[in-house]
Amino acid sequence: MPASRWDIFCSVVDNFGDIGICWRLARQLAVEHDLVVRLWVDDLASFRRINPDIDPAAAVQHSRGVEVCRWDAPFPAVTPDDVADVVIDTFACTLPEPYLHAMAARREAPRWVTVEHLSAEDWVAGCHGLASPQPQLPLSRHFFFPGFAPGTGGLLRERGLPEARRAFQADATAQAAFWAGLGVPPAGDELRLSLFAYDCADSVPLLRRWEGSARPLRCLVPDGALARRMGEVYGAEAVPGACFGAGALTVQVLPFVEQDRYDRLLWACDVNFVRGEDSFVRAQWAGRPLVWQPYRQDEDAHSHKLEAFLHRYCAGLGPLEAAALSDMWRAWNRETGMAAHWDAFLAHRVAYAVHAELWARQMSDLGDLVTNLVFFCRKPL
Repeated sequence: MPASRWDIFCSVVDNFGDIGICWRLARQLAVEHDLVVRLWVDDLASFRRINPDIDPAAAVQHSRGVEVCRWDAPFPAVTPDDVADVVIDTFACTLPEPYLHAMAARREAPRWVTVEHLSAEDWVAGCHGLASPQPQLPLSRHFFFPGFAPGTGGLLRERGLPEARRAFQADATAQAAFWAGLGVPPAGDELRLSLFAYDCADSVPLLRRWEGSARPLRCLVPDGALARRMGEVYGAEAVPGACFGAGALTVQVLPFVEQDRYDRLLWACDVNFVRGEDSFVRAQWAGRPLVWQPYRQDEDAHSHKLEAFLHRYCAGLGPLEAAALSDMWRAWNRETGMAAHWDAFLAHRVAYAVHAELWARQMSDLGDLVTNLVFFCRKPL
């Protein structure tokens, strides 16, 4: 029988970027698959940065067809009837004990799935869908891995997203209205870059290189610690709307925007610097050249993820284009040598844009993650 009620647990305290993925997942389940979705979030104030409808003080509220619940400690009392048919813990966050015991007390155990982090590593397909018994309770959970290859869950992608993106990129009027809404002047001959990176990124060498650009260059950076550090370079206060820079470079600080507007920012820019997972996936759907900064992990695990993706992504590029892209990505993540590799990377921008379009179509062939997840949860165990 198709499952109709889903509970998704998201710990923003562990990693702010996780809420972007969970919110897209919850919305798509509710809107496209007509499911009753309840999203439990442990930091509603952070959630509000990407969804201004959220009231951080509300214990229960509704947004975009999803019931949003504040995940407090201690967790409220739960009965077996309160437990959903499908329970999703995202990125192996620990489910509340009262809820876990109520799951075990249900007459029919819910389908329990851990949606894991994205990786291009070869082992992912072998672990996708595997079950793990809960040692203390009569429950079993399954691991669902997003990925870039057959045998994985694919990537998050809403219905009609590629068509909407192509229509926007072909519509100069829509793009002009978008820029005006952000307080950004018309592009003209400017090269436009979006820069979303962790605070550990050392942007100064690139800023200096961009000052000497042969054409005007506008770097659009969201409000936050990195923007403030960039402002210090130019003796400016980096608040939303502020512009500063030197030579050919203008840095403009943008407010955090909701997800749909961020997608359009990626669609409208010439090059996108992205970080983590959510913006990384959205940049791939944008059909634009990108530079990725993985989330730093112990024992240099993020470097393995970077190299695994480069191996897959560069397979469709010529040797020169692949080398220039790989050199730029590695330098950005080592925080050294970025300026030396920027010109070579930029010289292949047209080839990267063509490749990005082909890559997006290839990823679409895997099916979207949410539809694959729903199908997985409806299969008999």
